[in-house]
Amino acid sequence: MTGEVGAASATALVTAAAADVAQAIDTAFDRLLPVPQDARARLYDAMRHAAIGGGKRLRPLLVQATSDLFNISRESALRVGLAVECIHVYSLIHDDLPAMDDDDMRRGKPTVHKAFDEATAILAGDCLHDLAFDILADEETHPDPFVRIELVKALAASSGPAGMAGGQMMDLEAEKTRFDLATVTRLQNLKTGALIAFCVEAAAIMARLPHEARTGLHGYARDIGLAFQIADDLLDVEGDAALAGKALGKDAAAGKETFLSLLGVERAREQAHMLVDQAKAHLHGHGAEADLLRAIADYIVERDR
Repeated sequence: MTGEVGAASATALVTAAAADVAQAIDTAFDRLLPVPQDARARLYDAMRHAAIGGGKRLRPLLVQATSDLFNISRESALRVGLAVECIHVYSLIHDDLPAMDDDDMRRGKPTVHKAFDEATAILAGDCLHDLAFDILADEETHPDPFVRIELVKALAASSGPAGMAGGQMMDLEAEKTRFDLATVTRLQNLKTGALIAFCVEAAAIMARLPHEARTGLHGYARDIGLAFQIADDLLDVEGDAALAGKALGKDAAAGKETFLSLLGVERAREQAHMLVDQAKAHLHGHGAEADLLRAIADYIVERDR
């Protein structure tokens, strides 16, 4: 028996859990980024502007929810979630720059290069990237140095050219050429899915789970990663910019191929729900301890931002 919950209950469960995680992440960033009384103050202010407040904190929540399967300590899960959020926030800062997506708003407030300047934004992103690995390498994250180095290696792979950054490069190229469905799927598996996959993999690493025992978790992460992007594409067309906290409709304006442009709205929506069902099926070996992971899968396609 899985202890599966309905859609409304799933949203309530995720909303409550995400609020707790968001508060813990904001508190951790506040402690991690005290503003020094020297010429670096502007840099720290920019990092705090980007990192504290707003955002769904889905990635730290995924780390926590998967860690609960293996009784990983809350402190270890929080620190790994904080490292992932450092990478995620750095990527948003850089993605918003004029050389890339050129956005004015993020999480309901001015983007870092608008609130400060482009040079400060670049450095703020660089520093958050570095802080992620500083956090993972610290023995406070996990007492086993072999676990810590595996976490560092996995996050580096997930965020680098074979992961998120590679997907972002493909996204830039999408403005210049036509991509088919297989290529768009590959792009999103890298740009969005790789970091989501790390969140699930990190708990397995901390639990010292053998690689052959991680297959179900890998399948879950892959399916929710694609479902998340399809839901984002739907929100980009049907969503509310005020709720999203950013400009919408930019992919269509740039002429990029998306799941919606290739599949159509209704077929894309059906695909997202099918992926959610597949993701939950990968958790068949777990009971009620996986209910939050199941609820996250449902929430991904039901959310309004």
